[in-house]
Amino acid sequence: MELKRVVVTGLGALTPIGNNKDAYWEALISGKSGCAPVTYFDTEHFKTKFACELKNFEVTDFLNRKEARKMDRFAQYAMVASDEAIIDAKLDLDAINKFRVGVIWGAGIGGIETFQNEVMNFANGNGTPRFNPFFIPKMIADIAPGNISIKNGFMGPNYTTVSACASSANAIFDALNLIRLGHCDVIVTGGSEATVNESGMGGFNAMHALSTRNESPETASRPFDGTRDGFVLGEGAGALVLEDYDHAKARGAKIYAELIGGGLSSDAYHMTAPHPEGIGVIAVMKNCLENAGIKPEDVDAINTHGTSTPLGDVAELKAISEVFGAHAKNININSTKSMTGHLLGAAGAIEAIAAILSIEHGIVPPTINHVTPDENIDPELNLTLNKAQKRDVKIAMSNTFGFGGHNACVVFKKLD
Repeated sequence: MELKRVVVTGLGALTPIGNNKDAYWEALISGKSGCAPVTYFDTEHFKTKFACELKNFEVTDFLNRKEARKMDRFAQYAMVASDEAIIDAKLDLDAINKFRVGVIWGAGIGGIETFQNEVMNFANGNGTPRFNPFFIPKMIADIAPGNISIKNGFMGPNYTTVSACASSANAIFDALNLIRLGHCDVIVTGGSEATVNESGMGGFNAMHALSTRNESPETASRPFDGTRDGFVLGEGAGALVLEDYDHAKARGAKIYAELIGGGLSSDAYHMTAPHPEGIGVIAVMKNCLENAGIKPEDVDAINTHGTSTPLGDVAELKAISEVFGAHAKNININSTKSMTGHLLGAAGAIEAIAAILSIEHGIVPPTINHVTPDENIDPELNLTLNKAQKRDVKIAMSNTFGFGGHNACVVFKKLD
């Protein structure tokens, strides 16, 4: 069976540094930090008092108030980003076969804020269970693709992938395979997350995962820097419209790039820590290269998982050196989490978008906030430090890893 080619025809982004794909891209190449003191709740008693929140975002600018009240923030974000991507793709919803259009969405946690608020309301009450009738539909992680499909009438495959911070990269890979195999013409994919709340901040603080650089929030996310002390919580959504190449060409769609492959693996090592030698990460990148039918020396850029944690950053770069050998020094390696923070289940989507736009615009966004070299990191690697670098990017890879040892990798190519 001959596999279908899969291309990207629409993009949508709602991020801490830009509320649409164009604003997001401009902020990325400008090296803008999205980190600031938390405004959503009182952080007086929290170890970490900052995060990468959305800025100047009002959901009622996009959804009517009644509709928005039925959704957790993570689902609201999904609707906004997917709407942008669908419009960007110029899909004629009256002309396409909606039975062959799917929605595959990633969310690592889902409606944590809804769960928190409903349980707190119950605990503070008189013991009578007066839960909001939308409690469960707002909370469940699969509601985001459900809402997207209901709004647009898409009747193809519809589900959520949950693999912690690898969730939306998993969603993209699933979507790739369904189109490759001829089951769908179009799939709206991506991910969203909204964990900047008391439960999210408190939970990640309890496991010592977050940076506590409260005196300088804007520099707290510093992947590969010798003084990094943890990741920064982010929120938002990223959406991609993936399409069968022939279907896209037939309707005259703009094509951003071709999605040529992906890979999956497991560390099988620890609930939260990466394998120190990056064995699972080595495997996922090798799997991705093989799936895409390309050689290591074909890759021009890698948007790393690069969370700004002491162990994870070193393990990933060791893995890159192992997989790519001498060519690793010719690759533009970067971490856009230095600007956006870590969007957890949405990270794979917004970072895939960054990789795609690097191909389109011929420029690689920087890894900002790097001041102090880490003696455990090869100084000859080009980590695209502090300033964007122009480059003709023909092939770009995006790595995303999650608690539980989940590893996912996708790779995009400039269309021939």
